Amino acid sequence: MHWLLDFFHRLHDIRGLVAWGGYVGLTVIIFAETGLLIGFFLPGDSLLVTAGLLAGTMGVFNVYWLGLLLTVASVLGNTSGYAIGKAAGPRLFSRENSLLFNKKHLYRAHEFYERHGGKTIVIARFMPIVRTFVPVVAGMAQMGYRRYTLYNVIGGVGWIWAMLFIGYFLGRYIPGVDQHIDVVIILVILVSLLPGFIGWYRARTKSADTKPAPGA
Repeated sequence: MHWLLDFFHRLHDIRGLVAWGGYVGLTVIIFAETGLLIGFFLPGDSLLVTAGLLAGTMGVFNVYWLGLLLTVASVLGNTSGYAIGKAAGPRLFSRENSLLFNKKHLYRAHEFYERHGGKTIVIARFMPIVRTFVPVVAGMAQMGYRRYTLYNVIGGVGWIWAMLFIGYFLGRYIPGVDQHIDVVIILVILVSLLPGFIGWYRARTKSADTKPAPGA
């Protein structure tokens, strides 16, 4: 129980959480965020960039081994989410909200999936919260497993290595960037949220364009 309390305490200190978790901890966190519905609150983007930054500045990790481990964890995580959706998805929509589950995230993922189809599996990797629920929706929609796996692997590889190398190259080539890690994390989060904002803005603009003119 003590380790669990310590873990939640460290969620406010991303750098400390990365150092505390190490290879095993980061692998478990990435799997939980991408494969377990209760993992939607975990800061995947921030952890990946911070891990890459520490690998580039302090040699805490071997970035290539870490990338391989986390890629496997993210692909297996999304595969688990797909299986959950295929087996129990319909019951999730009728489930009541709780401390660790909110249906609005599921509906948000479903709406995003309906708009963007298969490419959602890739796009959602870069969107906090949505990436946890999209695999479940894909399973519920009975998306073909082979097709899903293709997008799953592409998205997993792209997300993990992009986030890790952003941190890694910043650490290697921008002196002192590790002293401003909070700023880097904030920028990464904003960029991660950008696809969702663009989608919302386009939907709003399209809705406004289709409204009938007054007096029509």
